[in-house]
Amino acid sequence: MFRKRINGLAVILLALAVLVTATSCEKLKVSNLQANYHFKRANQMFREGKYRNAVAEYELALKYKPDLVQAYRYIGESYKQLYKPGVDSALNKEIEKKAIEALSKALEIEPNNKEIIYSLGDMYDKLRKFPEAEKLYLRILELDPQNMDNFYVVAEFYSRYAGDVPDAAKKAETMYLRRIEADPDNPMAYAYAANYYEHLPVSEQNLEGAIENYDKANMFWEKRIALDPENPQAWLAKGVNRWGRAYRFQSVPAAERLAIARDALQAIEKARDLDPNYPEPYSWLSVLYKSVLAKLEPEKEARYNAEADKYADKFKELREKAASKKKLEEELKKVK
Repeated sequence: MFRKRINGLAVILLALAVLVTATSCEKLKVSNLQANYHFKRANQMFREGKYRNAVAEYELALKYKPDLVQAYRYIGESYKQLYKPGVDSALNKEIEKKAIEALSKALEIEPNNKEIIYSLGDMYDKLRKFPEAEKLYLRILELDPQNMDNFYVVAEFYSRYAGDVPDAAKKAETMYLRRIEADPDNPMAYAYAANYYEHLPVSEQNLEGAIENYDKANMFWEKRIALDPENPQAWLAKGVNRWGRAYRFQSVPAAERLAIARDALQAIEKARDLDPNYPEPYSWLSVLYKSVLAKLEPEKEARYNAEADKYADKFKELREKAASKKKLEEELKKVK
């Protein structure tokens, strides 16, 4: 009899436990549904650019699911969109603070999430807080060293501070070179390095250094051409580089500038010959003839200007053809 009572009590307790568990699971299920509902609404508002409304919905999602990391992340992203760099106001400072708080909370929950690390680094970058941003960008490289694009992300970050932060330019250069070393047969690795050198700030006090950077860029364009010699964009890039070298540094002796301009002419003509329907070489031929060759050889100015006009007309003609073709393709897509 006693054993029967014990067994009966056990059954009752088990039933109560199941009931409590079921009730808890039901509450959990409802909370998840509510969180998902508000999260989806928030995402829609984010896509529509309604960032303040999105924040309110993400916060409601967090009320039902406090560890929803993507809600914290997109609260931060929303505030980033509302933030106005360079505006010194109480409201903007509050937006800055909330963006950093939300992204930091997301990173606290998922410390190895590369997207969150990048986003927080990007926010510090917008604030021009170099040490904080640098730490996060290097963390991305540390977590995913096999992804070659990460070298570009870090290199471009450093390049934005070249001239403002000691050693930033050197660190950017190191990243571009490391990218080349990691994959020396990739033509685009040389293109990125060339673009970097071409876009470094030009100082009137250090024209020698600026000229050297243009020549380094040209070296990388030539390495890209060696890997991809039939690429008209590569030849055009070299030609534009040589045009920039001849045009921008007018204190250089005329004979040297003329030799560089002829090098530019040869490269741009090569791009044109590789793809006669590629509009941009014609535009740059026009620019080269008028802005450099006609000035360096004034006795040929009339002929050079006529050549420039001819190439400008050809550029316009090809651009119009390309625009008409694109329009026709879009209309055909609509018909389908």
